[in-house]
Amino acid sequence: MGKFTSDGSNEHTEIYLSLGLTVPQSKKKDAEYPKVLLLLATYLDRVVQKNEDLLDSNEIKNSSTIFHGQRAPDLSIKLYAERIFKYSECSPSCFVLALIYMERYLQQPHVYMTSLSVHRLLITSVVVAAKFTDDAFFNNAFYARVGGISTVEMNRLELDLLFNLDFRLKVDLDTFGSYCLQLEKETRVFALERPIQVHGVDGAKDLSRNSSIDECCKSELMRGRYNSQALQGCI
Repeated sequence: MGKFTSDGSNEHTEIYLSLGLTVPQSKKKDAEYPKVLLLLATYLDRVVQKNEDLLDSNEIKNSSTIFHGQRAPDLSIKLYAERIFKYSECSPSCFVLALIYMERYLQQPHVYMTSLSVHRLLITSVVVAAKFTDDAFFNNAFYARVGGISTVEMNRLELDLLFNLDFRLKVDLDTFGSYCLQLEKETRVFALERPIQVHGVDGAKDLSRNSSIDECCKSELMRGRYNSQALQGCI
């Protein structure tokens, strides 16, 4: 994984220009980060720490995957998530979907998320989520630059994730809502600003009285982006 700078408007200009893209006007302003990034990063930090403690004590055995690097990146999970959001302009809901995909991937025997794999799992899962649910998204060369990896590696990671998920990318509203609540429950020490709402057939269902993941928990999550028969009948 490449090195990152913590901030700076010059970097996103570099990424765009290197790929022959025009820098959007909205990119010239500082990004405002949704609360879901902090919640997700806090949750992933806890999972990684728990897994590494268990590995150190030999209570679990970890199998190396394509997502494992030789060393942990210098950038924290929180800053990495903010970087992805800032440059990719994906919807905040993509980060909830990304968590669902990550946990589905981690259902494999002896595969655990650690500091050596969490960053690559996150960028790949967000990319897949953005392509699946967002109206607009970038190509893998762009996402690779954002994630600090090569385009070849980005392509390999995406394919590996898709095949290990068996292309089951659809997420029903109950599952999506439960993950929103899970993030809130795990990080309840952080005050949130708006109630989580998932819009279903019967209208908005309030999942929390005092807090919010974002305003993008809508039925559009049921739409598909990947053209594959494997998507038919997905959850």
